[in-house]
Amino acid sequence: FCTMGAVSDWVNIGDKGRLRAWFLALTVALIGVMVMEFMGLVSFDGTRPPYRSANFAWARYLLGGALFGVGMTLASGCGNKNLVRIGGGNLKSILVVIIAGVFAYLMTKTDFYGIVFHSWINPIAIDLSQMGLSGQDLGSLFAAVTGGEAANIRLIWGGVISVVVLVFVFKSRDFRRSRDNILGGLVVGLAVMAAWYLTGGPMGQEAIEEVEWLDAKPDGVGVQSFTFINPMGETLAYLAEPRNFLLVTFGVAALAGVIVGSFIYAVLTGNFRVEWFASMADFLRHLVGAVLMGIGGVLGMGCTIGQGVTGTSTLALGSFLTLFSIIVGSATTMKVEYYRMLYEDASFGDALVTGLVDLHLLPKGLRRLEAL
Repeated sequence: FCTMGAVSDWVNIGDKGRLRAWFLALTVALIGVMVMEFMGLVSFDGTRPPYRSANFAWARYLLGGALFGVGMTLASGCGNKNLVRIGGGNLKSILVVIIAGVFAYLMTKTDFYGIVFHSWINPIAIDLSQMGLSGQDLGSLFAAVTGGEAANIRLIWGGVISVVVLVFVFKSRDFRRSRDNILGGLVVGLAVMAAWYLTGGPMGQEAIEEVEWLDAKPDGVGVQSFTFINPMGETLAYLAEPRNFLLVTFGVAALAGVIVGSFIYAVLTGNFRVEWFASMADFLRHLVGAVLMGIGGVLGMGCTIGQGVTGTSTLALGSFLTLFSIIVGSATTMKVEYYRMLYEDASFGDALVTGLVDLHLLPKGLRRLEAL
């Protein structure tokens, strides 16, 4: 299960197997949210991060997603994939996670975000509350138009999206025969669903109530599920004060769990293998990618898992925008690298325009390089 690999397979060889696995995970998580919300087990209106926020910062979602998509391609994988690789012995991924964590920390714990982004993103954001809307999820948006109940409309939209995506996923005979892709999609989707219940169900609510009396409240208590970029910054903050267990958030524990699980699997299957950078160019490529992942992952309020599965399961419009931008950013980067490899004298601009033509984002008449 690799989200960057899913985009790569689709863009480079036309194979949608891993893309279908990703969308299967999204659908399983979405169905889980629908069931839990319908039964009143979990409320998703005040999640961490606030996916359904009435502050629709569209530029944040688009730019953050694009930066993350470019970054994960340069860094050979998204945040989750690099954590898995650490468990398998990949030392390159340790650097990626540390650098991404540093910039995630800068974005959340310092004035970096406010100086570089907030000053121009917030003024152009759309405050849905001024329009009488309670949030940016599809239920709230269409409830304002139709006058219906947001909860009922979420069920309708969730059901329609689930059916459409499941038809797309399982119409492929090759996918139906792929045990790995089906298992990967199901397990990731169920893990996201389980985390929602763990943090927002009865046990989660008890935990929230138990910390209300603390003078120094834990930073990470709340209804949440898997996301991996912001927790990288939270992990660095905890490692700086290892005795302060109030800094151990759900994200920190989840991050450690992925590494441990991957390590156990790698050892048991004999796949543990130490890897390092092949060249200085390889090092710089991963370094730049990690920086963009750290900035983009926080700016877009999530990664391929945090927004692409967890966020979209809440039917938040911003999550779908971020998911779209991540895919476009990653696919465009792959196309640019492809054409610059084929044509060594090609400029970045020519490769970019031609790549966007290949992705049907620009008209064919603008093509500058011949497709091979």
